[in-house]
Amino acid sequence: MKKILLFSAVLAFGIAAEAESKDLPPYKDASLPVETRIEDLLSRMTLDEKIAQLSQYSLGSNDNVNNNGEMAKVLPPEIGSLLYTADDAVSRNVMQRRAMEETRLGIPIIFGYDTIHGFRTIYPIPLAQGASWNPELAGEACRVAAQESEDAGIDWTFSPMVDIARDPRWGRIAEGYGEDPYLTSAFSAASVRAYQGEDLSMPGSIAACLKHYVGYGASEAGRDYVFTEISRQTLWDTYLPPFEAGVKAGAATLMSSFNDISGTPGSANHYTLTEVLKDKWQHEGFVVSDWYSVHQLINQGMAPDEATAVEYAINAGLDMDMVDNLFIPHLKNLVDEGRVPMERIDDAVRRILRVKFMLGLFENPYTEEKPESERILLPGSLEVAKELAVESMVLLKNEDVLPLKPGQEIALIGPMAKSCRDLLGSWCGRGRAEDAVSIFDGLSVAVDTPVRYAAGCDFEGSDMSGFEEAVKVASESDVVVLCLGEKYSWSGENASRSNIALPGIQENLLKAVKKAGKPVVVLLASGRPLDLTRIAPEADAVLEIWQPGIMGGPAVAEILTGKANPSGRLSVTFPYTTGQIPIYYNQRNPARGSSQGRYQDIPSTPMYEFGYGLSYTDYEYGEIELSSDSLTADSRITARITVKNIGDMDGKETVQWYIRDPYSTVTRPVKELRHFEKRLIPAGGSCTFEFEIDPMRDLSFVDCKGDRILEPGDYYVIVKDRKVRITLK
Repeated sequence: MKKILLFSAVLAFGIAAEAESKDLPPYKDASLPVETRIEDLLSRMTLDEKIAQLSQYSLGSNDNVNNNGEMAKVLPPEIGSLLYTADDAVSRNVMQRRAMEETRLGIPIIFGYDTIHGFRTIYPIPLAQGASWNPELAGEACRVAAQESEDAGIDWTFSPMVDIARDPRWGRIAEGYGEDPYLTSAFSAASVRAYQGEDLSMPGSIAACLKHYVGYGASEAGRDYVFTEISRQTLWDTYLPPFEAGVKAGAATLMSSFNDISGTPGSANHYTLTEVLKDKWQHEGFVVSDWYSVHQLINQGMAPDEATAVEYAINAGLDMDMVDNLFIPHLKNLVDEGRVPMERIDDAVRRILRVKFMLGLFENPYTEEKPESERILLPGSLEVAKELAVESMVLLKNEDVLPLKPGQEIALIGPMAKSCRDLLGSWCGRGRAEDAVSIFDGLSVAVDTPVRYAAGCDFEGSDMSGFEEAVKVASESDVVVLCLGEKYSWSGENASRSNIALPGIQENLLKAVKKAGKPVVVLLASGRPLDLTRIAPEADAVLEIWQPGIMGGPAVAEILTGKANPSGRLSVTFPYTTGQIPIYYNQRNPARGSSQGRYQDIPSTPMYEFGYGLSYTDYEYGEIELSSDSLTADSRITARITVKNIGDMDGKETVQWYIRDPYSTVTRPVKELRHFEKRLIPAGGSCTFEFEIDPMRDLSFVDCKGDRILEPGDYYVIVKDRKVRITLK
């Protein structure tokens, strides 16, 4: 990269005279290479102007002013970025005009926002999207989110979150794609490509931001913002792969994490920010801090004051300071004192300017101010929301109750039945409860018989006065659909919970309606895996709907009525109890087998394992067939398996391919996901699924330095209960 920048700088001198002769500075000449334009602009900037580019303030509804346009008049127009929280592009354009017309160099501002699972068209939470096992469909949702965000004046989203999380007590497990590095990597790459498109400067494309870099999901005991103990080996084989996949997919930016990584906080970690990201992976975009995370270096016991916190962060490789406004008052003095090299400032500015040039902001700094009817909640966007919600829902139990039979009279009971806001989940962008279709409304439209309703109880508390009505409604119906779950605020940031069971009043409501003697279908809306030990035995069917977004009601109705066949598979393990945590599928082998070392009072196996999910049809798996049972490091073999739909309903099945390396110089998990594919198989039909095995990609492991190691020996290819051995010579 340094050679490229040096070449570009030399080239800039050679063509500057020609550009200047047109009265156009080279950095404003769109016909010139981006690196040439960067070097020209950088050469013209003062230190104060450079530091301003490294800073982000906030503009929009969070400012608590009646007129955001007035707020735009008092912010410094030289600022590099603004966290933009308005619903339209009006305030953005006011502020951008100041940046372009009232500053010496006319450098555009980049406007960022947390569009996590939709802007106004809110999609299922990312944990649910992971359960769809359909990265391409999730990418369609990201593409819609990019379009709606861009039309509202946003250039840059703080998404996707690709933290591996294995502790459901942690509230932010809702924001990631689950517990597995490979599955999360697939969604990471798909999301980045969808947000950014083929060309960041094209309409409908915004810059992606991989977060939280890195290891935030390893939060101790599920508590937020706390210390994480992560060895270099675990960092490389568990937490870094989804970030590497996103970087390879072209992610323009990353966000540093809050957590202290084995003694060095993520926002001041030279190893992760510079040695890995910028040197080893050659990432050319920039890193923004998480909210106030530079200042929090003081709280974490690393920096004694603000200036030292800035020194540590910028020198570690952090490029932009989000919101806490520490760079502007401190960086100039730090440079003057020799504590921060000018080369580091220039490198950070280059990276930010590069993303702005890639976005086309110098040529097109303003956003067209369209009416809402042309930019949000469009019919095609809503259809994607419903389809993704359908594919995300996981059928955990079914004793011949689902799908519901035509003509059945339905009792819809529970605190989630008519809730709209709670369907959206945390971090729901600019989503509004009134945009969502409730379960009650969705089901009422889908069935011909009246839907009887009773709330029964609230989400929590001790008021059981509604139980009597709920039991009465259940007794008068043929089947009970009981809507339980978490309020939206129970998961997300700063939403850790010591117990992942639902409040007792909801469990008691289930026991009460069960006494009516009617089949009970439990719908679970949640932002995390739940403890179902007292729910699943009482229910005849259990459907995990997660927090499914604004089309949650219609999606639920399609599955309950059989219009859609459930195809979701768990992206995270459901433990029997909170006491089993952490529990995940790809653990390493224990020192002793059989029952030694296991829990004495609870099972050591999960209630529902990673990849689990039922369907309304049955699939019959054939044997795994190999093109060869041996290979070399330079060869490839193909594994095939035929899956037949032996039921009477079309269904989508996900074939999950795992590799097991039984003996390795760095011990490997009992099995590791290496490939998956989801396909529609018609009733009575069959499909052959293939997995081309690339030894370096699929059989190797990464060591504590991030280098891939491939060792000869026996490996196993696993699909469900099928297993075959292959030999690497």
